[in-house]
This record gives sequence, structure tokens and C-alpha cells, in this order.
Amino acid sequence: MEQTVLGNIQSQPEVLQRVFAERATFVDPFVRGIREHQIRKIIFFGSGTSYNVSQIAAYYFKHLAHLPAEAQYPTVFKYYEQPDWTGFIDPGQILFVGISQSGTSVSTCEVMEYGKQLGCRTLVITGDLESRITQFADTVTHLLVGPELTPPETKGYTVSVLSVYLWALATAHELGALPAEEYDELITEAGDFVADFQRVLDEAKGWYERNKTSILQSDRLFVLGYGVDYGSMLEAMLKVGEMLRIPTIGFEIEEFSHGPTMGLRPNQTIFMIGSDEAEFDRMLVFRDAYKRYTPRVHVVSMRDLPDADGRDLVFSHRVSKCLAPLAYTVPFQFVAAQGAKDIYIDTAVNPFQESLAHYADEG
Repeated sequence: MEQTVLGNIQSQPEVLQRVFAERATFVDPFVRGIREHQIRKIIFFGSGTSYNVSQIAAYYFKHLAHLPAEAQYPTVFKYYEQPDWTGFIDPGQILFVGISQSGTSVSTCEVMEYGKQLGCRTLVITGDLESRITQFADTVTHLLVGPELTPPETKGYTVSVLSVYLWALATAHELGALPAEEYDELITEAGDFVADFQRVLDEAKGWYERNKTSILQSDRLFVLGYGVDYGSMLEAMLKVGEMLRIPTIGFEIEEFSHGPTMGLRPNQTIFMIGSDEAEFDRMLVFRDAYKRYTPRVHVVSMRDLPDADGRDLVFSHRVSKCLAPLAYTVPFQFVAAQGAKDIYIDTAVNPFQESLAHYADEG
């Protein structure tokens, strides 16, 4: 049967359960490298969806494993950054992590090659173990997403988020930042969540159906995020822009109030990802203010939401804030893919035919 984006979205519960069950295949090599090479800093690289995952991965490793980590755009880093500006860290103790589902991203391949030239350790996670990016890696790990033949990645994103989360938990446990009992609790939570992920899809699809009329008739969409879900905001913006093709702009939640609000109109939609972070109460203040200018304000959260109505999506399966990003992009996948279908856009056809992002001979 021919793949579709909506089919890949609907396959996520099954795929995520398989990834969780087979986690040792990609977690063990990662943790072994951290231990054997006494890694002191990790730099995550990727473009598009993989960069958005990198943002979340860097958060995980700083906050869970207490290991310095950052996310970088590959080309920007290669030309304007250094692995360690202080010169105090041996390059062999810095790990370059390349995230590329296809393994053919030009920018990510080039920065991994650059990392090897600098003497840094290199590790990649990719869905294709024979792809070009593996040529530049000391360690290759498998992104267990299976084939995703449709152009916009959906299940590849959630699989990547789960993969880097499991990396971070295992690394935190290895380094002593996460006691065994807490580690076991978080692993159990993750297993229970992916086993119940069909509920996430059902609730996200229901929310889309309730609100699709106003969303699809908007002339501009804004996505606001903060904390661990800054990366979720980026992914939501990317997916909706790729498929629905209505102008979609993402902001860190506080920054949206510094100017962009001057152009706010009643026919514009605001999506707010209500992460369980310090800014949650501030988000509620913003929500109430923005509703005075447009009724199309939606909150997606796992926290109890005062005065929630049909415009909001509060998932019934609650998990910790670091695991929650696994769910938060799903409603935007439906806005993007189902929304495109509902206005007769064929997302299987890429109207931009130039091969710029990936090596032309490989994908």
C-alpha cells in the first residue's frame, strides 16, 4: 500500500512501541561512548526536523544528565563557531551528534566531517545505515523509524524525540545524575505513554476536527513555545508551513509580545504550547490578552487549564515535562496533513524541485 503522511501519523503508536522495546540497540552504543571517551560536552546537529529535535535533545542533556550540551545549525557552526571557545576541553572529549533520518543532509554530513577533522568524537543516528553521513561517524546508531517515503517527516520526528530522550535518561543514570529508582520510574512512564499513544492521536484528531474551520480560514498562524518545548514550537511551525502552506510563524512566548502583536488581527490564529515550565502562568496572562484581539487562541497542554474550552487541547494522559514533547507536535501534524487534505493540497507532491538540502544522487 502506498504511504501517505496521514498514514505515517497514524502509525506512530505502533512505531514508538517498537522503538521503546528495541532501545538497547541505539542507547547502549551511545552510553558506552560517553563512558569510554569521558565526554564533557555534546553538540547536536541537524537541519529542519532534525534541528528541532536537536533543540530538545540539548535541553534533555543539560537538565537531566547535567552535561553541557547545545544545538547548532550545521553550516552556521562550521563557519562561525568552535566546539570550545575556552580551549580547556580536549577535542576528544567533545561529541558531535548528527541527526539525519535520511543520512543525506548536505549540511549535517559536512559538519560531521568537519568534526572529525577537529579531532572531536562523532556519532550519528540515521534511518539508513548505509547512507553518506555514516562515513563521518565514529559510531553509527539506528533511528528505528522504518521507511518514511512521503516528503514531510512526521513519525521520524516523534521517533527521534523518543530516541534522544532515552539517550539522555541512560546517560544521566550512567553519570550518577539520575538515581536508579528515579531512572526506573521514568523508563516505566515512557513505556506506559507509548503504549497509550493512540489516545494522544485520537484526542489530537478530535481537537483538529473541532477547530478546523477557523484554522483553515486564517490568513496567518502563530505558534508560541517555551522551555523544553521551544523545539516543539519549531517543529509545529515547520510542519504546518510545509504542508498547509498558510504563513506560519513561531516565537518564543515572551518574544511574541515584543512587537509582533502590533499586527495581530481577528482572522489570525495563535497556538500556545503550555509546557509545565516556569512560564506557564505567564502564558495564561498572554492567552487572556490575545483573546481580546482574536478569538482564535488555542492552548495545547498537559496541565489543568483554567477556563478551557473546545479551542484548547488538554491531553488526558499526563506525563512529565520532558516526555510531553512526544505528544505536543501531534496536533500540529493533523493541522498540517489533514488540513492540507481538506483544502485539496497533495502533500506527496513537492512543488519545489531543486535538490539543495540533500545530495541529489541519494534523496
